[in-house]
Amino acid sequence: MKREASGISTFQRHLSLWVFLCMAVGVLIGRFLPVVPAALGNLQIAGISIPIAVLIWVMIYPMMMKVDFQSVRQIGKNPKGLFLTWATNWLIKPFTMYGIAWWFLLNAFKAYIAPEVAREYLAGAVLLGAAPCTAMVFVWSALTRGNPAYTVVQVATNDLIILVAFAPIVKFLLGVSNVVVPYGTLVVSIILFVVVPLAGGIVTRSWVIQRRGQEYFENTFVHKFDHSTTVGLLLTLVLIFSAQAEVILSQPIHIVLIAVPLIIQTFLIFFIAFGAAKGLKLPFDIAAPAAMIGASNFFELAVAVAIALFGTASPAALATTVGVLTEVPVMLTLVKIANRCRERFE
Repeated sequence: MKREASGISTFQRHLSLWVFLCMAVGVLIGRFLPVVPAALGNLQIAGISIPIAVLIWVMIYPMMMKVDFQSVRQIGKNPKGLFLTWATNWLIKPFTMYGIAWWFLLNAFKAYIAPEVAREYLAGAVLLGAAPCTAMVFVWSALTRGNPAYTVVQVATNDLIILVAFAPIVKFLLGVSNVVVPYGTLVVSIILFVVVPLAGGIVTRSWVIQRRGQEYFENTFVHKFDHSTTVGLLLTLVLIFSAQAEVILSQPIHIVLIAVPLIIQTFLIFFIAFGAAKGLKLPFDIAAPAAMIGASNFFELAVAVAIALFGTASPAALATTVGVLTEVPVMLTLVKIANRCRERFE
């Protein structure tokens, strides 16, 4: 695949175009070949799609191979990146999401959305805001050349916090007395999206270095997987949007209205975290993933909880689906912004 002087391939330079094309292909498959997403949707473990889990492994496996546990031990000497991601995700993000979504959905757009529907849209937005990203953040980290060892620890600690903080925050913000968090889905997601690929990466790294040496591993072997992250991302989009095609096509105007606060929230949280990282004098390879974790969402969990609480066809479930719709294009934009700011950190 042809590469420019910057090291970015022609294919990667037009990644946003391929993303929108794959989203369109997914919607067309879901609309005209619904048997395909229906069949794939039956392949689940605790509500998690097995095909999507496999594609996420394809995306994040190369980054997991780069994790050197010698460097993991050094993270305790520079814990500011961990404190930053914890504060952003749990003290700021859920509450700004609530405030922004409440103002737009129940006030600015009240002429277009019935109040009872707007409240459920708000519930879906809060579910997104209370669930920081787990799997996809490894993709954003890889695209910004983030520190793989530090990113793993950032994600792992947030996963542990989700177990105890997600339900209380959602209850507090929405006043929902019976928030039923599908902990089976939560635990399986963490195992599938973090533990399994990390274990595979560690085994692969050790085996290749023992057989061929460190230099071969770093200069040759890992580059064999340079484009797997991008290919896995695009195929994941096709699957997600084929499964959500009918929902997307049935409410086009409301989808745009829901997307507005979600996009504003994403940019706001990114710049809060990224600016704080600059103020804390964190290196770029720690700052960028920290900002990406805060900006993106654990949409698999948000969708599962919305369905459990409100039903598959509910406005809340639609709002979490719009989170999937907006996340990838917006996060790719933030990746570009972060990369352009790299020199300011160095």
